[in-house]
Amino acid sequence: MVAALLLILAAPAVAAEPAGGVTILDLPFSVKAMRGPGSEVALAVSTSGLLPIARPKPASADPKARPAPTPDETEIAPVAVVWGEGGGAVLSLDGDTVKTTLIGAEAMEGLAASETPRGAVPGSRRALSGPLSAYLSGPTGATGRASGLTIRERQPVGTTSEPTAVPVASATLAPGADAVFAARRPRIATIDGTPVIVAVTAGPGAVSALVLAAKDAAGAWSVVARTPPQSGATPLAVAGLGDFAGSGRPQAATIREPDGVGVLQLWSYADGALSLSAEAPGYAGPTAEIDLAAVIPGEPGQAAALALPAADRDTLAIVSLQGGIAERARILLPGPAALGVAVLGRGGRARILVGLADGRLAVIPANAAGAVSP
Repeated sequence: MVAALLLILAAPAVAAEPAGGVTILDLPFSVKAMRGPGSEVALAVSTSGLLPIARPKPASADPKARPAPTPDETEIAPVAVVWGEGGGAVLSLDGDTVKTTLIGAEAMEGLAASETPRGAVPGSRRALSGPLSAYLSGPTGATGRASGLTIRERQPVGTTSEPTAVPVASATLAPGADAVFAARRPRIATIDGTPVIVAVTAGPGAVSALVLAAKDAAGAWSVVARTPPQSGATPLAVAGLGDFAGSGRPQAATIREPDGVGVLQLWSYADGALSLSAEAPGYAGPTAEIDLAAVIPGEPGQAAALALPAADRDTLAIVSLQGGIAERARILLPGPAALGVAVLGRGGRARILVGLADGRLAVIPANAAGAVSP
């Protein structure tokens, strides 16, 4: 079905409104939603075999060769997906060019529906990384909020000549006394070779906290760290998880009160605790449905950066979080950022996609020239 509806019409981005390195992608529909690399929709497209996506080179057999970096979402699902009432498109990077592959509306509906698994809070999206997934479960009276964080992990299956069901280990974590899980998509990262899950809890009162779950020595999942309560009219939002220090250890970038103060925060995890490394005001953040920020992965051995709108949403900030919070550039957008931010590629070669309020899609080089002053 998907193969019949996926139209392989790869085409380069068309510069409709050049301004400070910004171009507008020529699409035959108005964008209503978008998902970036590593999302479940991007993963479904990337593993379908329908797109000619380059894969990471296999590890060298030479014992003296330098170990290959752990694949991240840039390699695992290196596409973004956008859609609207008239259909959708898969966006991939070919050199310096963003290419499009149009998708039929029916196929797009099927891809988007897979984001909310059975038993999840209606309208929520799960995190997925290899055999591990996490989603909010147990709806509460408040829209999008949940009483549980369900973690599922496919277990290894030995070689057999007969069809065998894949066993799945499942655990559901509680948010803590008098708290709920906020309507924020869980995230999965790897710290020191161990998978961890990051989520946000809310309450009691107008406070929220970032929590980190991991396995204990017995292999049981539990919440192992949480930030101090953060006050705000809206719960914390995770802007991105990335190696922002260039140390090989991911950190969490969050936004406190994304519709108000808009304070960007950087959190580090070490010795069983989450600590605030830096913060700076002036930014807009993600919501429950929209990823309004994206990590720009660094080249191997280099630090990642973060792309997100400034508080007015009329400019896009490219922010370095290495040793603090410092803006590399602010780029004036052709319209307010509203539908999402995604990144294709790495470092200065990356392209940043911004869904605008009027349904257009802006494309910005990560090393864009002609930036406006912050």
